Amino acid sequence: MFKELKVLELASVLAGPSVGQFFAELGAEVIKVENSNTGGDVTRTWRGNEEMTDDRSAYFCSVNWGKKSIAVNLSTTEGKRIVHKLVAKSDIVIASYKPGDAEKLGVSYTQLKTINQQLIYGLITGYGSDNDRVGYDAVIQAESGFIDLNGEKNGEPLKMPVALIDILAAHHLKEGLLLALLTRERTGKGSCIEVSLLQAAISSLANQATNWLVANKLPVRQGSSHPNIAPYGESFITRDGKRILLAVGSDRQFFDLLEIVGLASMDRLAMFMTNPLRVKNRELLTELLAEAIRNYDAAILMSEINAKKIPAGIIQNIKEVFEMRAAKDLLLKSSDLMGVRNYVGMHSDQISFTNTLTPPPHFGEHTDEIINQLGQ
Repeated sequence: MFKELKVLELASVLAGPSVGQFFAELGAEVIKVENSNTGGDVTRTWRGNEEMTDDRSAYFCSVNWGKKSIAVNLSTTEGKRIVHKLVAKSDIVIASYKPGDAEKLGVSYTQLKTINQQLIYGLITGYGSDNDRVGYDAVIQAESGFIDLNGEKNGEPLKMPVALIDILAAHHLKEGLLLALLTRERTGKGSCIEVSLLQAAISSLANQATNWLVANKLPVRQGSSHPNIAPYGESFITRDGKRILLAVGSDRQFFDLLEIVGLASMDRLAMFMTNPLRVKNRELLTELLAEAIRNYDAAILMSEINAKKIPAGIIQNIKEVFEMRAAKDLLLKSSDLMGVRNYVGMHSDQISFTNTLTPPPHFGEHTDEIINQLGQ
């Protein structure tokens, strides 16, 4: 789709590089610029306990497929000259600097658009261009309300197990860059799009935001259960030790579930006739469902649940996830590495993309190749 598009990645960690891999998957040429003085993207060193990898850690491999790596020192005249020559040939620059740092290095939008008037510049900051605080996902989770909401009722607040705010901000930036590309197609003009982690997080609070803003109810931790729907988010252990999560969203689904687990004629049915009643009497409902579901093996129960189109699923570990057909369709593979595709859209034959990408690059792996192509 973007075979002729050239993307220059002046970003590290997760959010910016995720955007870079997105464009690589859609056919763009993506060059990742890394600091020759520091060993490049810091996530190259973010290895788990006992992880045995080279300069491409498992974390680094999550968002750096399909790219070329050039190692330069932007604080030198030569480093700036190389990057500026790359900018002149680029369509998009992806950057993730604290306010003021890009200007010091000579790679701010204002500086680069003098080189390339049609340049589209995508910037990710922690808190916006007027705040020079360092933006890290866990801190943003804390300050945007996500950690306060996450955890068991009356339990400690918990960070989410993935850097979800980085991922959300990356999706926001992708949307902005695609709009900028469309605008440039129509007007010939480049532009700068800025996304802050904090605003991406706040905008993603969704119904929890409006539970406060509209209903004037301050959301609280309540484990996996949904504040507005029941039974939704609760999980139940089956006779064979599996754990099934329910996400019942309608009265029809609820009454079909009761038929399946033998509760359709229970004495206290009047307490659960509507969703508001089920939310009000959630604890008792959970106890009754737990007792009933414990009498069934997971496979048999899920077969009946799926036949009635009731939203539910068995809680799986990551190994089990990647045994699913849906996950196998997303895999990226090289001779020694595996990864997951960033873009999951399925298209007709008129629009194509590839999941045959080069593996994540070693630090500075393509430096000589890129400089030679520039005619240095």
